[in-house]
Amino acid sequence: DGYVQIKDRSKDIIISGGENISSLEVESVLFRHPKILEAAVVAASDEKWGEVPCAFVCLKDGQEMTAQELVAYCREELAAFKIPKKVDFGPIEKTSTGKVQKYLLRERAESIPLVLKA
Repeated sequence: DGYVQIKDRSKDIIISGGENISSLEVESVLFRHPKILEAAVVAASDEKWGEVPCAFVCLKDGQEMTAQELVAYCREELAAFKIPKKVDFGPIEKTSTGKVQKYLLRERAESIPLVLKA
C-alpha cells in the first residue's frame, strides 16, 4: 500500500519471552474500560520472561476495581502474553505539560508484585 504505521516508540516496546508487545496497544484496551480515566503501560523486569507488561491505572472518581478484574477484562481483549502481569492503581506521574513520565513508571514497576504469574 505504501503506508507505514507506527505502533510504538522503540524504547516503549516490551519484549516478553521473545514476543514484542506494544505498550500503546495494551493502553488502548485499558482506555476502553468504563472505569478507567488514565492508563500507562511499561516494561517490568522478570526472571523468566525478561520483561512483562506493568499497567499503571488511574480510575474515574467514585470507581473501584481490583487487579484481578483488570486482568479478566484484558483476557477478553488481548492475547495472553500481552496481559499486564503487574498492576498499580493511583496517580500517574506527568510533566507540567501533561506528558506521562514513563521513565519514572519503569522505576516504580520494579517494586510492584506480580498479580498474574508469568
